[in-house]
Amino acid sequence: MVREIRIYFEGDKALRSGFNRFLSKLIERAHANEVGFHLIAGKATAEEDFRTAQKVHRSAWNILLRDSDAPKPKRKKSVFWMVQVMEAWFLADPAALALYYGKNFVSNALKKNRHVEEIPKADVLKCLKQATRKTQKGAYHKTAHAPHILELLDPDKVRRRSVYLRRKVARKQQTGVETMKRQARNHCHSKNDNT
Repeated sequence: MVREIRIYFEGDKALRSGFNRFLSKLIERAHANEVGFHLIAGKATAEEDFRTAQKVHRSAWNILLRDSDAPKPKRKKSVFWMVQVMEAWFLADPAALALYYGKNFVSNALKKNRHVEEIPKADVLKCLKQATRKTQKGAYHKTAHAPHILELLDPDKVRRRSVYLRRKVARKQQTGVETMKRQARNHCHSKNDNT
């Protein structure tokens, strides 16, 4: 059984607090099952750190979290492709964007596609800049704004508008249920063997 989850992500380490908030349900579930949880910003590159972790932290579930437009790694096991760019998740929760940017935020500038994964990277970034350029915080800036927006996102809204994320979460939950059932069966068998 996995006793530690280590998620390596691309980008600035300032994103860690946003990912902590966005992944809070997963973190709570891990802690409830006495599983350690670590979010790690790639030092060299997220992929290099991930490959190193697979050698150094063999008993952990090492996960590489990256944009889907990034180059494909040699080993795809435990690589979680988000969306074309992380910012597409922001479009799934316009209320969080409006809350963060406040006055003069133009929600009509956001793409209305029900499936945020289908929106091309250039369109995501363009509509974010258009929606935010007249706000007090100014046009969207990844390192300055993304950590704060991630903290405000409603993961359920993002999951509803992100088919791939929804499927990935469902698959991991099913795997978790199957693992718990298998462990319960093994525990029962070992108890019966001892009596």
